[in-house]
Amino acid sequence: MNARALIYSFSPKPHIPPTDISAPKRSFCPDSRPQTPFRFRVQIQNREHYWVLRVSGRDSGGGKRRGGKVFADVKSEAYDISESVDKFEKGLNDVPSGKEEELEEEPLAVVEASWLEQFPKRWVIVVLCFSAFLLCNMDRVNMSIAILPMSAEYNWNPGTVGLIQSSFFWGYLLTQIAGGIWADTVGGKQVLAFGVIWWSIATILTPVAAKVGLPFLLVVRAFMGIGEGVAMPAMNNILSKWIPVAERSRSLALVYSGMYLGSVTGLAFSPFLIHQFGWPSVFYSFGSLGTVWFAVWISKAHSSPLEDPELRPAEKKLILASSVSKEPVKEIPWKLILSKAPVWALIVSHFCHNWGTFILLTWMPTYYNQVLKFNLTESGLFCVLPWLTMAFSANLGGWIADTLVSKGFSVTRVRKIMQTIGFLGPAFFLTQLSHINSPAMAVLCMACSQGTDAFSQSGLYSNHQDIAPRYSGVLLGLSNTAGVLAGVFGTASTGYILQHGSWDDVFKVSVGLYLFGTVVWNLFSTGEKIIE
Repeated sequence: MNARALIYSFSPKPHIPPTDISAPKRSFCPDSRPQTPFRFRVQIQNREHYWVLRVSGRDSGGGKRRGGKVFADVKSEAYDISESVDKFEKGLNDVPSGKEEELEEEPLAVVEASWLEQFPKRWVIVVLCFSAFLLCNMDRVNMSIAILPMSAEYNWNPGTVGLIQSSFFWGYLLTQIAGGIWADTVGGKQVLAFGVIWWSIATILTPVAAKVGLPFLLVVRAFMGIGEGVAMPAMNNILSKWIPVAERSRSLALVYSGMYLGSVTGLAFSPFLIHQFGWPSVFYSFGSLGTVWFAVWISKAHSSPLEDPELRPAEKKLILASSVSKEPVKEIPWKLILSKAPVWALIVSHFCHNWGTFILLTWMPTYYNQVLKFNLTESGLFCVLPWLTMAFSANLGGWIADTLVSKGFSVTRVRKIMQTIGFLGPAFFLTQLSHINSPAMAVLCMACSQGTDAFSQSGLYSNHQDIAPRYSGVLLGLSNTAGVLAGVFGTASTGYILQHGSWDDVFKVSVGLYLFGTVVWNLFSTGEKIIE
């Protein structure tokens, strides 16, 4: 019962007998007589068994405020709503057919929308790139485990084993720059799809080639390097178009952490598969996963958000707000690119970074065995720790970098901070190894060294998209070529140094290059776009 209904019940009505109210009535004033109209206010209180109606007002002539109370012993009664429900359903039945369809279909559309459709499409692309890099390193490291039973079966000497391991880099070096040019001109989707399916087929063919003969195995391994060589430039091209600047560091960190976790997965599962099904099963099983990824990638991915017809307008607007030019790349401005100091800072820093990284990852089992006196099983187990540390640190660094950018730090400042950690962190921990006698502390230093190294994913590895987003594939091809050469020369020179010196000398060279890279990076790098 509302206030208007209650007041109306007390007003005189024609032909209706007065309502019997058991509670005593009180008039508004003792000398009741007709008054001039006045404005009034009503307050109603429910005190369980009765209602209190308070009325106060002022007449229009500006007289005194008058007021009073009316008490009514009114109890709530049950009300049957079935009649109202019947009327409501009847009203729905009277809605025209077209309107009824609108009422029914719109909620169904919301309910039927899957969580995957609501998930940001740009992060679907990131997750698929992460998966590609996971497979990339799984297929790369499986040979380091399978080579042991293979060499025993085919009577390969250490020189032949080294030749087989190095044949991967023949093709890998060949397609770094070529892959970047192809990705920037054709589109990252096609190039990455080619790379994954190419190296997956090469992985599956590895046991067949080994049985045919050594030359065929070397060719297949080089072909595998060709496929993996285009992966980084293609991925960089795609993310430069899909990912806003504020999310760039964490997206790249997640993708590159796929490589680290791929190494962990490959090192963990390869011995089990070899023991249970023989060494060819490693190549067959790992290679077949690439065909599954290929099918999903072709159906879900696009080189650019402009090419995706299913992209929601709000997300497209967010991405294109910081997007690169819509015009396709027709010609690479080599002279302009090579004339910029930040480009050379990127190339030099990539070389310095990869020298130390490749040495640690390649020679770490030997260091554990010769210096720390771990057996082969223990060496393999502890080799997994740096990869896990790098996967965690890369994503942590990406989150920190994007947070700093969102809080107003310049991209240049953030890139310099993150890469400085990526250089000085490993340099510091490597210098401590010569002062440590405990194997546990040495392993901890190695893990911390690689953990701080992974901050580079938010430093130089994110910088290609900063300074030249349209040509990010070419830039990554250039700098990664220098990085691969550092790995090749650094790995070879380490063997020479160990023949004539010690592990301290190996670490001193790496620390020197880390310090040199720090100076070059902080003097010449930038986070601003320098090439349109």
